[in-house]
Amino acid sequence: MKIIPVIDVLGGLVVHAVKGERQHYKPLKSVICRSTNPIEVAKAFEGFGFREIYLADLDAILGRSRSYALYRQIKAETRLKLMVDAATSDVISASKVLSSGVDWVIVGTETLTSLDALSETVKVLGSEHVVVSLDVKGGQLISRSAEVRGLNPLELAKRLEGMGVKFVILLDLDRVGMECGVNLNLLETLLGGTGLKVMVGGGLSSVKELCILREIGAYGVLLATALHYGKLDIGELKSRRLL
Repeated sequence: MKIIPVIDVLGGLVVHAVKGERQHYKPLKSVICRSTNPIEVAKAFEGFGFREIYLADLDAILGRSRSYALYRQIKAETRLKLMVDAATSDVISASKVLSSGVDWVIVGTETLTSLDALSETVKVLGSEHVVVSLDVKGGQLISRSAEVRGLNPLELAKRLEGMGVKFVILLDLDRVGMECGVNLNLLETLLGGTGLKVMVGGGLSSVKELCILREIGAYGVLLATALHYGKLDIGELKSRRLL
Protein backbone atom coordinates (compact mmCIF):
# COMPACT_ATOMS: atom_id res chain seq x y z
CA MET A 1 0.00 0.00 0.00
CA LYS A 2 1.30 3.43 -0.97
CA ILE A 3 1.60 6.20 1.63
CA ILE A 4 1.40 9.48 -0.26
CA PRO A 5 1.98 12.82 1.50
CA VAL A 6 -0.16 15.72 0.32
CA ILE A 7 1.04 19.27 -0.29
CA ASP A 8 -1.76 21.84 -0.58
CA VAL A 9 -0.45 25.01 -2.23
CA LEU A 10 -2.28 28.34 -2.21
CA GLY A 11 -0.68 31.62 -3.19
CA GLY A 12 2.72 29.99 -3.37
CA LEU A 13 2.58 28.69 0.22
CA VAL A 14 1.80 25.29 1.68
CA VAL A 15 -1.42 25.55 3.67
CA HIS A 16 -3.29 23.33 6.11
CA ALA A 17 -6.41 22.01 4.41
CA VAL A 18 -9.51 21.53 6.58
CA LYS A 19 -12.87 20.20 5.31
CA GLY A 20 -12.40 21.70 1.85
CA GLU A 21 -13.19 25.18 3.22
CA ARG A 22 -10.43 26.91 1.28
CA GLN A 23 -11.33 30.42 2.36
CA HIS A 24 -10.22 29.46 5.88
CA TYR A 25 -6.96 27.68 5.04
CA LYS A 26 -3.97 28.93 7.03
CA PRO A 27 -0.22 28.62 6.29
CA LEU A 28 1.11 25.24 7.35
CA LYS A 29 2.55 24.73 10.83
CA SER A 30 4.35 21.40 10.90
CA VAL A 31 6.56 19.35 13.18
CA ILE A 32 8.40 17.91 10.18
CA CYS A 33 9.19 21.13 8.28
CA ARG A 34 9.29 24.72 9.52
CA SER A 35 8.99 26.17 6.03
CA THR A 36 5.81 26.84 4.05
CA ASN A 37 7.79 26.76 0.81
CA PRO A 38 6.45 23.86 -1.31
CA ILE A 39 9.95 22.85 -2.42
CA GLU A 40 11.22 22.65 1.14
CA VAL A 41 8.20 20.62 2.25
CA ALA A 42 8.66 18.25 -0.69
CA LYS A 43 12.33 17.81 0.22
CA ALA A 44 11.39 17.10 3.83
CA PHE A 45 9.06 14.31 2.71
CA GLU A 46 11.76 12.92 0.44
CA GLY A 47 14.20 13.00 3.34
CA PHE A 48 11.88 10.83 5.43
CA GLY A 49 11.84 8.21 2.69
CA PHE A 50 8.60 8.97 0.83
CA ARG A 51 8.84 8.32 -2.90
CA GLU A 52 5.89 10.24 -4.27
CA ILE A 53 3.69 13.16 -3.32
CA TYR A 54 0.29 14.53 -4.22
CA LEU A 55 0.19 18.25 -4.92
CA ALA A 56 -3.11 20.10 -4.85
CA ASP A 57 -2.74 23.33 -6.82
CA LEU A 58 -5.49 25.22 -5.02
CA ASP A 59 -5.03 28.36 -7.10
CA ALA A 60 -5.84 26.35 -10.21
CA ILE A 61 -8.77 24.66 -8.47
CA LEU A 62 -10.10 28.10 -7.53
CA GLY A 63 -9.97 29.20 -11.16
CA ARG A 64 -6.63 30.99 -11.17
CA SER A 65 -3.44 30.15 -13.07
CA ARG A 66 -1.66 26.80 -12.78
CA SER A 67 1.77 26.58 -11.15
CA TYR A 68 3.64 24.82 -13.95
CA ALA A 69 6.99 26.23 -12.81
CA LEU A 70 6.46 24.72 -9.35
CA TYR A 71 5.75 21.26 -10.77
CA ARG A 72 8.93 21.44 -12.86
CA GLN A 73 11.00 22.67 -9.92
CA ILE A 74 9.88 19.83 -7.64
CA LYS A 75 10.80 17.33 -10.34
CA ALA A 76 14.15 19.04 -10.92
CA GLU A 77 15.17 19.31 -7.26
CA THR A 78 13.89 15.98 -5.93
CA ARG A 79 13.56 12.37 -7.07
CA LEU A 80 9.93 12.27 -6.03
CA LYS A 81 7.20 11.07 -8.31
CA LEU A 82 4.50 13.70 -8.53
CA MET A 83 0.75 13.57 -8.95
CA VAL A 84 -0.98 16.90 -9.40
CA ASP A 85 -4.55 18.10 -9.12
CA ALA A 86 -4.63 21.34 -11.10
CA ALA A 87 -8.32 21.47 -12.05
CA THR A 88 -7.88 19.76 -15.40
CA SER A 89 -11.21 19.18 -17.10
CA ASP A 90 -10.25 18.19 -20.65
CA VAL A 91 -7.46 16.60 -22.63
CA ILE A 92 -5.79 19.92 -23.46
CA SER A 93 -5.42 21.10 -19.86
CA ALA A 94 -4.44 17.63 -18.67
CA SER A 95 -1.79 17.35 -21.40
CA LYS A 96 -0.25 20.67 -20.37
CA VAL A 97 0.05 19.53 -16.77
CA LEU A 98 1.51 16.18 -17.76
CA SER A 99 4.01 17.81 -20.13
CA SER A 100 5.38 19.89 -17.24
CA GLY A 101 7.02 16.74 -15.95
CA VAL A 102 4.48 15.33 -13.52
CA ASP A 103 3.97 11.58 -13.39
CA TRP A 104 0.19 11.50 -12.92
CA VAL A 105 -2.44 14.09 -13.61
CA ILE A 106 -5.41 14.11 -11.26
CA VAL A 107 -8.83 14.75 -12.75
CA GLY A 108 -11.13 15.66 -9.88
CA THR A 109 -14.88 15.37 -10.19
CA GLU A 110 -15.15 18.78 -8.50
CA THR A 111 -13.82 20.54 -11.59
CA LEU A 112 -14.80 17.94 -14.21
CA THR A 113 -17.24 19.29 -16.80
CA SER A 114 -18.20 16.07 -18.57
CA LEU A 115 -17.56 12.34 -18.65
CA ASP A 116 -16.96 12.54 -22.40
CA ALA A 117 -14.06 14.91 -21.78
CA LEU A 118 -12.65 12.53 -19.20
CA SER A 119 -12.98 9.56 -21.54
CA GLU A 120 -11.04 11.42 -24.24
CA THR A 121 -8.35 12.35 -21.72
CA VAL A 122 -7.88 8.73 -20.69
CA LYS A 123 -7.71 7.58 -24.31
CA VAL A 124 -5.16 10.22 -25.33
CA LEU A 125 -2.92 10.28 -22.27
CA GLY A 126 -3.28 6.64 -21.22
CA SER A 127 -4.74 5.16 -18.08
CA GLU A 128 -1.29 4.87 -16.50
CA HIS A 129 -1.03 8.68 -16.33
CA VAL A 130 -4.56 9.64 -15.28
CA VAL A 131 -6.01 9.33 -11.78
CA VAL A 132 -9.64 10.28 -11.14
CA SER A 133 -10.52 11.80 -7.80
CA LEU A 134 -14.03 11.05 -6.55
CA ASP A 135 -14.62 14.28 -4.63
CA VAL A 136 -17.30 13.69 -2.02
CA LYS A 137 -18.95 16.16 0.33
CA GLY A 138 -21.98 15.43 2.45
CA GLY A 139 -21.89 11.89 1.14
CA GLN A 140 -22.48 13.08 -2.45
CA LEU A 141 -20.22 13.56 -5.43
CA ILE A 142 -19.50 17.20 -6.18
CA SER A 143 -18.94 18.24 -9.78
CA ARG A 144 -19.55 20.88 -12.41
CA SER A 145 -21.14 18.08 -14.41
CA ALA A 146 -24.83 17.40 -13.77
CA GLU A 147 -24.29 13.89 -15.12
CA VAL A 148 -21.64 13.19 -12.48
CA ARG A 149 -23.72 14.75 -9.68
CA GLY A 150 -26.56 12.43 -10.63
CA LEU A 151 -24.50 9.34 -9.84
CA ASN A 152 -23.47 7.82 -6.54
CA PRO A 153 -19.75 7.08 -6.06
CA LEU A 154 -20.05 3.38 -6.89
CA GLU A 155 -22.06 4.09 -10.05
CA LEU A 156 -19.44 6.56 -11.18
CA ALA A 157 -16.60 4.19 -10.31
CA LYS A 158 -18.16 1.51 -12.51
CA ARG A 159 -18.51 4.02 -15.35
CA LEU A 160 -14.86 4.97 -14.94
CA GLU A 161 -13.78 1.35 -15.00
CA GLY A 162 -15.71 0.89 -18.23
CA MET A 163 -13.83 3.75 -19.89
CA GLY A 164 -10.46 2.27 -18.96
CA VAL A 165 -9.60 4.18 -15.79
CA LYS A 166 -7.37 2.13 -13.46
CA PHE A 167 -6.66 4.46 -10.54
CA VAL A 168 -9.09 6.48 -8.44
CA ILE A 169 -8.97 8.46 -5.22
CA LEU A 170 -11.85 8.56 -2.78
CA LEU A 171 -11.48 12.07 -1.36
CA ASP A 172 -13.96 12.85 1.41
CA LEU A 173 -13.67 16.60 1.78
CA ASP A 174 -15.68 16.68 5.01
CA ARG A 175 -12.95 14.60 6.66
CA VAL A 176 -9.91 16.44 5.32
CA GLY A 177 -7.77 17.72 8.17
CA MET A 178 -10.10 16.31 10.83
CA GLU A 179 -8.26 13.09 11.85
CA CYS A 180 -11.67 11.50 12.40
CA GLY A 181 -11.07 8.34 10.39
CA VAL A 182 -11.43 7.72 6.68
CA ASN A 183 -14.74 6.91 5.00
CA LEU A 184 -14.25 3.19 5.48
CA ASN A 185 -17.76 2.12 4.46
CA LEU A 186 -17.59 3.88 1.11
CA LEU A 187 -14.03 2.68 0.53
CA GLU A 188 -15.07 -0.94 1.09
CA THR A 189 -18.02 -0.42 -1.27
CA LEU A 190 -15.69 0.77 -4.03
CA LEU A 191 -13.17 -1.99 -3.42
CA GLY A 192 -15.86 -4.67 -3.39
CA GLY A 193 -17.81 -3.33 -6.36
CA THR A 194 -15.00 -2.64 -8.83
CA GLY A 195 -11.55 -3.81 -9.82
CA LEU A 196 -10.13 -0.30 -9.56
CA LYS A 197 -7.01 0.54 -7.58
CA VAL A 198 -8.46 2.84 -4.94
CA MET A 199 -6.59 5.41 -2.90
CA VAL A 200 -8.30 7.19 -0.03
CA GLY A 201 -7.88 10.67 1.39
CA GLY A 202 -9.43 12.62 4.24
CA GLY A 203 -9.53 11.80 7.94
CA LEU A 204 -6.66 9.36 8.49
CA SER A 205 -6.10 9.20 12.23
CA SER A 206 -3.55 6.53 13.22
CA VAL A 207 -1.07 3.83 12.27
CA LYS A 208 -3.67 1.28 13.35
CA GLU A 209 -6.06 2.65 10.75
CA LEU A 210 -3.33 2.46 8.11
CA CYS A 211 -2.90 -1.21 8.91
CA ILE A 212 -6.64 -1.78 8.51
CA LEU A 213 -6.62 -0.01 5.15
CA ARG A 214 -3.75 -2.20 3.99
CA GLU A 215 -5.60 -5.33 5.10
CA ILE A 216 -8.78 -4.48 3.20
CA GLY A 217 -6.89 -3.79 -0.01
CA ALA A 218 -6.56 -0.02 -0.34
CA TYR A 219 -4.01 0.80 -3.03
CA GLY A 220 -2.87 3.97 -1.30
CA VAL A 221 -3.56 6.57 1.38
CA LEU A 222 -3.17 10.34 1.11
CA LEU A 223 -1.78 11.94 4.27
CA ALA A 224 -1.14 15.47 5.47
CA THR A 225 -2.48 16.53 8.88
CA ALA A 226 -1.49 13.38 10.78
CA LEU A 227 2.08 13.74 9.53
CA HIS A 228 2.42 17.46 10.13
CA TYR A 229 0.95 17.25 13.64
CA GLY A 230 3.14 14.31 14.59
CA LYS A 231 0.31 11.81 15.02
CA LEU A 232 2.16 9.37 12.80
CA ASP A 233 5.70 8.40 13.75
CA ILE A 234 7.99 7.88 10.78
CA GLY A 235 9.94 5.19 12.61
CA GLU A 236 6.76 3.24 13.34
CA LEU A 237 5.66 3.53 9.71
CA LYS A 238 8.95 2.00 8.67
CA SER A 239 8.88 -0.73 11.32
CA ARG A 240 5.41 -1.78 10.13
CA ARG A 241 6.61 -1.71 6.51
CA LEU A 242 4.24 1.09 5.63
CA LEU A 243 7.09 3.23 4.39
